[in-house]
Amino acid sequence: HTDITSQSTQLQLAPTPPPPPLFFHWRHIMADPQAPKKDEEKDGQKHDELNNNLLGAAQHGQLDELKRLIAANADPAYQEKEQGISAMMAAAVGGHCEVIHELLCNGAPWNAVDKHGRSAGNYALKAGHQKAVDQIVNAGVTAELIFAQLGKNQRKGQGIGSSEKANKESKEYIDRNVRYSQGKLLDESEDAVMMKWETPLMEAHAKVLCPKEGLDVLNIGFGMGIVDTALQKFKPKSHTIVEVHGGVLKKIYADGWDKKPGVIVVPGRWQDVMHELGTYDAIFFDTYGEYYDDMREFHSWLPKILREGGIYSFFNGFCPDNIIFQGVMCQVLQQELALQNIAVEFQQCDIDIDEKDWEGVKRKYFWSNTYYLPIGRKASTASKEEAHSSSDNSNRRMSIEEAAHGETGDVKEDSSSID
Repeated sequence: HTDITSQSTQLQLAPTPPPPPLFFHWRHIMADPQAPKKDEEKDGQKHDELNNNLLGAAQHGQLDELKRLIAANADPAYQEKEQGISAMMAAAVGGHCEVIHELLCNGAPWNAVDKHGRSAGNYALKAGHQKAVDQIVNAGVTAELIFAQLGKNQRKGQGIGSSEKANKESKEYIDRNVRYSQGKLLDESEDAVMMKWETPLMEAHAKVLCPKEGLDVLNIGFGMGIVDTALQKFKPKSHTIVEVHGGVLKKIYADGWDKKPGVIVVPGRWQDVMHELGTYDAIFFDTYGEYYDDMREFHSWLPKILREGGIYSFFNGFCPDNIIFQGVMCQVLQQELALQNIAVEFQQCDIDIDEKDWEGVKRKYFWSNTYYLPIGRKASTASKEEAHSSSDNSNRRMSIEEAAHGETGDVKEDSSSID
């Protein structure tokens, strides 16, 4: 989290103590230059020994020894050099929840990864320790919510909008040429904006969004028009499309979307046209080149534009290469939208992505053959209290499968060791 450093610099630090007397500096300068180096090496060796002992104590669940080592200045965030294994990962393999709790309380990051991209949560999941998985996920959710609020407060104090961080990337995308080629929408860097393999996902989204015909629907981000084509099958009363890219708009008009009955094309950034929009029964959000902060800003509009009983969904590209991180972000979103009277669940969809689908694409943006489709439902005002009560129950401290996928199930991965 690159924001952590910038946020920590805003903290009020204690006054800097006065410098030591001048003779201290003089003695230091005149001393044998090799002496401090030897002391530093000795201290470094001692610290490495403490840190390695910390890994051992964590792996074997030795809580008292772990506390003693931390008190002796062992680093809870230490990762050994060969594999990048941390004390949290070592504890996770053994399912030692008390040790994990102690490490978290002493500043060990929940989301550190080893040299293979695996976090402590991944180690716990593979070893079959669901309680440890839940513990780490819950720590991640808490941390993300806190940092989100800190970031919001910092931007507010500086007069910065939540989307300004993404403006550069968004503008770069808008200014790039795009082309439609062999079932792909590519920018000039050969990055995929959208691909044909998403078709079954978009059809599933449309089916969820339109449980009946004659609804007013809104889609933010046309792309290849896959979800819009699927939405048209449900004969919406009105169908509003917001799109910013000139090349995509050219495709929209060339294909006659603006001539279809009930279709309204709104050119421009969604941030700039929200005041022009009405209210809708179904809303889909799928933009490119933006951050989660931008999605948060869009979510702030949902109470105004999503009707009671309406359904909201979006392309779920949250951390697609790490199930733990995805589970954390899904729970973060659930809790944030619950505050806006929108209850979110996730429906599992199996998809078939062939490696050949990625030929000619610079970077993959999805790695799994399982997709977790978000379904957000806005409760009526009359049942708001009931919805919050239901949300509190549905957003309990769930397993990673429940949190990220909207389902329960046993861990299927084999046990693992630190080796």
